[in-house]
Amino acid sequence: MLDVDPQALQHAPWLNALAGNDLLPGMISYATNYGGHQFGHWAGQLGDGRAIFLGEITNARHESFELQLKGAGPTPYSRRSDGRAVLRSSIREFLCSEAMHHLGIPTTRALSLVRTGDAVMRDMFYDGHAAAEPGAIVCRVAPSFIRFGHFELWAARGDLPKLQQLTDFTMTQYFAEHHNIGSFFREVCARTALLICQWMRVGFVHGVMNTDNMSILGLTLDYGPYGWLDDFDPLWTPNTTDATGRRYCFARQPEIARWNLQQLGNALAPLATNPEFIAQGLEHYDALYQQHSQRFFAAKFGLLNYRTEDAALINDAFDLLQQAQVDMTEFFKHLENVDLAQPDAACLQPAFYDPSLYQSHHPAFTAWLKRYAARIQADDPQQRRTLMRQTNPRFILRNYLAQQAIDQATQGDLNFLHQLQQRLRHPYTDQPEDSHLYGKRPEWAKNKAGCSMLSCSS
Repeated sequence: MLDVDPQALQHAPWLNALAGNDLLPGMISYATNYGGHQFGHWAGQLGDGRAIFLGEITNARHESFELQLKGAGPTPYSRRSDGRAVLRSSIREFLCSEAMHHLGIPTTRALSLVRTGDAVMRDMFYDGHAAAEPGAIVCRVAPSFIRFGHFELWAARGDLPKLQQLTDFTMTQYFAEHHNIGSFFREVCARTALLICQWMRVGFVHGVMNTDNMSILGLTLDYGPYGWLDDFDPLWTPNTTDATGRRYCFARQPEIARWNLQQLGNALAPLATNPEFIAQGLEHYDALYQQHSQRFFAAKFGLLNYRTEDAALINDAFDLLQQAQVDMTEFFKHLENVDLAQPDAACLQPAFYDPSLYQSHHPAFTAWLKRYAARIQADDPQQRRTLMRQTNPRFILRNYLAQQAIDQATQGDLNFLHQLQQRLRHPYTDQPEDSHLYGKRPEWAKNKAGCSMLSCSS
């Protein structure tokens, strides 16, 4: 993508740059300054506390990308922190950003993962048990890392010239077809609506949707305590810090994205001539989110066209998934092969975690399958299967898999990390040789540290 020779990355000049020890010719390193709302409260100046840009690279197709090291040491905005990152969180970002890309979801990318050899002190669960962990650096790549919080900081400080300068640059560089604040904000709302719908489609939970973690380009940004739904629970959050309030749980992500857009709109308001642009942009978000959501979820169920009455069928299915603690990814995998002539919940049994819940909910699922079979009986079965396979991933980067890669890499064994890296490149196809990598979360991982809930510590 960058038109960089992959072999060159293994040699000293690039290795030194990716390890934060040197710069290649033409690189000019810098950090940026931003603020943000964290858990609904204004947190003031935050900034790139441990993200250092190496500069911008343009490929042969005249596409520009920024290279950014995460964890290479302190910056002017580190706020008394060390600017480092640990191997644990670096592996999670390295793997998940690439997993999201291959799922077709807008995201930053991961160019490299470098172990530094440093010991970094972290209190993993903020419970007073700090310990030394191996340090690491990820080089992440995106057209831009500009966040909602970049605009919020200058607005909060009342520095309108800087706010105007940043906005003009962003619009010129990345939104050239939009010539005023209203049009620009509307497009950010549109990209954000699509992004969140994609998260919901695959069962991804970001875990810490603060405004400083929201990309102005509509990319998935900052992989911290993220997680993927195993048994379907709309209120599940992977973030221990959010365990009580569940502000950033799966079901609230569309609402929180809208709230964050409101804060961005408030920051841009001093530059706008049309005071209604925020309300208009948010209405656009609402409308597009509904459209995308209907399209994606109809496709998940193999419905070739969405009808208004399908809402009840879809919602009833998710209600049953929640009541019976059914694995979301596995449910759609097995739904694809339902016998339309004789619908029976037995085809879904492999998606259940609890055999007793399967038994007690078997009649309800069978009744739902009969409604489902009646709905799709006139559709072309091959078209339905193709649509479902294009929409429902066979493989997701479940937390227990990432944790296994972390545990082994900490001991110096990268084989499982590389195995996951290869598997996540083909999330919509079955790979029989990797059958042990997909399927339900194993019982041993249900409450294991790193496999269920995580903290923001990294």
